[in-house]
Amino acid sequence: MDRAATVDRIAALIAPFNKKGVAITEASTFAGDLEFDSLTVMDFVAAIEDEFDIIISMNQQAEIETYGQLIDAVVKLQG
Repeated sequence: MDRAATVDRIAALIAPFNKKGVAITEASTFAGDLEFDSLTVMDFVAAIEDEFDIIISMNQQAEIETYGQLIDAVVKLQG
């Protein structure tokens, strides 16, 4: 799947989690800009894993700090 399609699907998934309506860019951080707590992150990751039928390991999650990094990781995991 191409990156643009992945971006669109992730944008749709993050919308319900973006309670403050923050404008999201690829540089947006989950902890800082979006103010996601650990539970929100877990729920969001679970939604992404379900949508794309992938598994994002704890190690991978620890390395993903920005929205752009998440998109890249999902694209890569889809192979």
